[in-house]
Amino acid sequence: MSVENNKAFIRQYFAELSSGDKIQACKRYVTDNNLIEHIEMFEAAFPGYQLAVEDMVAEDDKVVVRGIMTGTHRGAFMGIPATGKPVTVPVMVIYQVAGGKIVKFWIQADVLALLQQLGAMSTAAPA
Repeated sequence: MSVENNKAFIRQYFAELSSGDKIQACKRYVTDNNLIEHIEMFEAAFPGYQLAVEDMVAEDDKVVVRGIMTGTHRGAFMGIPATGKPVTVPVMVIYQVAGGKIVKFWIQADVLALLQQLGAMSTAAPA
């Protein structure tokens, strides 16, 4: 697939993740079981969460997305019981696309900000 086709593929993947059954959408687009497990974990903790693409860059078989995940904490996450709190988390993901599927991914998320929003970590500066 061309770079533009890869970008369009990832845009469609994000659209389907944000509009329907994330697990089924993920299984249609992804061969990497680690990514499927990641999506399952976040869907259990933040059911119906949304993903928004802010920037997208592609080269060869890789597509980089800078985006925002928004949701409400309604299930356990990293041992933290549901708080009902809304969260907004910046994310950066690199997807490797081959044969019309996501075959590998690398993700960085602002987990500190997420834990602070859930009340699991202090936002105060150390003394």
